Amino acid sequence: DCIINSELYSETGPIKMGEVVNRVSEATENKAICVTDVGQNQMMATRYFKFTESRSVVTSGGLGTMGFGLPAGIGAKYGAPDREVCIFVGDGGLQMTIQEFGTIMEYNIPVKIILLNNNFLGMVRQWQEMFFEERYSETKMQNPDFIKIADAYDIKGRKVVKRENLDEAIAEMLEHDGAYLLEVEVEANGMVFPMVPSGGSVSDIILGNGHTL
Repeated sequence: DCIINSELYSETGPIKMGEVVNRVSEATENKAICVTDVGQNQMMATRYFKFTESRSVVTSGGLGTMGFGLPAGIGAKYGAPDREVCIFVGDGGLQMTIQEFGTIMEYNIPVKIILLNNNFLGMVRQWQEMFFEERYSETKMQNPDFIKIADAYDIKGRKVVKRENLDEAIAEMLEHDGAYLLEVEVEANGMVFPMVPSGGSVSDIILGNGHTL
């Protein structure tokens, strides 16, 4: 409960990934198709998007296929054109298949892209912090202006950095008829718990704050 409350109901500090996912889920009445990329965004999307219908989640599971989200979301929209498709991506994974913005523009595909931008390869950074004595390597991202890139492809976009603007921005995204990129600046050093360390068993699960079973 402590982890869930901190990830969903924070009132101060940086926006957290979990609260973005939760608010998008609520705004769509939990009826959208949720598509994930890979990384912390994937963990939070599958944890906090409340699925109420079958065939409502598209994810690559544990395959580690960064860049999966955007093309998979395009496919989901073609497969279920009458349903809202919300694609949750991180800043690392998005740049691996960002050229699919061209496909979205050419075929006018009205997907909703929620970019959870922590300016890190978040899952890798978490492992480096926890198991490699904070020897960070190639995980800090120097990112472009994603909204300008989206605009170049005629994709409407908006960036949110303050929690009080989040609900309004989500509503604007869902009311827009075409494709939309909602970039949310989220907590840079967020962690995903519980987790099982590499080579460990379920009995070695880490619950957060140094706690284990």
